[in-house]
Amino acid sequence: MELAHRTVLVVGGTSGIGRELARRFAAAGSTVAVAGRNADALAELAAEGFSTFEADVTDDASVTAVRDAVLALHPDLDTVITMSGVMLLEDLRDPAHFEAARTTVDTNLLGTIRVVDAFTPHLVGRGAGTFITVTSGIAFLPFPPMPTYAASKAAVHAYSEALRVQLAGTGVGVVELVPPAVATAGQEQVNPHALPLDGFATEVMGLLAQEPTPDEILVEKVLMHRWAEREGTYDGLVAQRAQALSMLPGRQGAGQ
Repeated sequence: MELAHRTVLVVGGTSGIGRELARRFAAAGSTVAVAGRNADALAELAAEGFSTFEADVTDDASVTAVRDAVLALHPDLDTVITMSGVMLLEDLRDPAHFEAARTTVDTNLLGTIRVVDAFTPHLVGRGAGTFITVTSGIAFLPFPPMPTYAASKAAVHAYSEALRVQLAGTGVGVVELVPPAVATAGQEQVNPHALPLDGFATEVMGLLAQEPTPDEILVEKVLMHRWAEREGTYDGLVAQRAQALSMLPGRQGAGQ
């Protein structure tokens, strides 16, 4: 993928990986727009020179309005990155977890579908473009304290695979970015082994620049997640990660 001279929209780009990718594409010479819910972050990005748009991916009307506003300002849009996501702890022994599950699915899975649906006619109509969906290493190696997060990202993976097949021949590609734990939004405190954001972004941009662009962007540190079943390490790694159930309220000091 040529990283310069693109017109890129990062939905969910007000923080973390999304914001860093927006800055990296801009630094590479692309025009970049950012959409998200955090008004203060959008104002900061606007001060950096990005065009910004308020968007809530759980709201059909909001996504439609953002699409119309983005295409009015950037009719040459050729790349859409769907970054919006939430990571919520859930104790499946407590029925109250369902609200967290609902929020997670509506944001991570249905939010991705809403954005893709909104921009598919434009990209197909121009006969060229790229969707970059974002899943997680947790899609392939679940993190037990966040079961619906894992399920939602596994669903986005499957959806991305189907989308790629359905768009074959249109000129529109589908690239899936699969991050491991990355040191953003407090992850450095939660997970001391999280990959530094700067190094992660550098590795991602290098992989995106390959020709042809890989269907999956897999940095070195996520390979253990992606291929755990193939390598025969899956059961042991899930058991190891199950120790994190002590993070759940009511489980501390009480075992799993």
